Amino acid sequence: MIQIRNMSYRIGGHQIFTDVSLRIGRGEFVCILGKSSAGKSTILKLIHMEVLPTQGSIEVADYSSLTVKAREIPFFRRKVGMIFQDFQLLEDRDVYENVAFALWATGFKRSKIKRRVFQVLTEAGLNHKRYKMIQELSGGEQQRVAIARALANEPFVLLADEPTGNLDSEATEEILKLLRRINSRGMTVVMTTHKSDTLKMLPARVFDIKNETLKAQE
Repeated sequence: MIQIRNMSYRIGGHQIFTDVSLRIGRGEFVCILGKSSAGKSTILKLIHMEVLPTQGSIEVADYSSLTVKAREIPFFRRKVGMIFQDFQLLEDRDVYENVAFALWATGFKRSKIKRRVFQVLTEAGLNHKRYKMIQELSGGEQQRVAIARALANEPFVLLADEPTGNLDSEATEEILKLLRRINSRGMTVVMTTHKSDTLKMLPARVFDIKNETLKAQE
């Protein structure tokens, strides 16, 4: 599913990662643990191909950082769901429209949009709030909208960048339960966090970012 081979990444004169190799299989749940500014978001951006390695390669399904063309990347990203710590929702639109927007933007057939939006909102436990404005929701509910949006295009992998970083303990537990359910149905999930205590709630393989590389937690 995801194969990182001898990957190094540098920004200007600053080395972020050195000679990283990692394989994530289909249906796995992987957590990347690290302190602030350790490079957690960068590793997800590399998998998402927002940035490309300085050396080595990253393969996601049938796409490789060595051979992917610029015109192919938008199609690739439709199949890689991305969740952010700060939600990145459209505050001038309601819940339904936020999720539907992800489908409109990718040319999803209009006749099928309503059904798909209702489906992913039901999965996120929010279909009853589909016409609420974003400002009317709690932080945990907003993050669940963001997860529903990320699932709308039926991605083959879900990337979650500190999805509980701004949430209280109750909302954190709700989000982790939802991610576990999504993973239990065969979705590959890669999540970053700086909260080591959240790992107890997840059936995950854990990697620490240390000394410019990823090391499996023993």
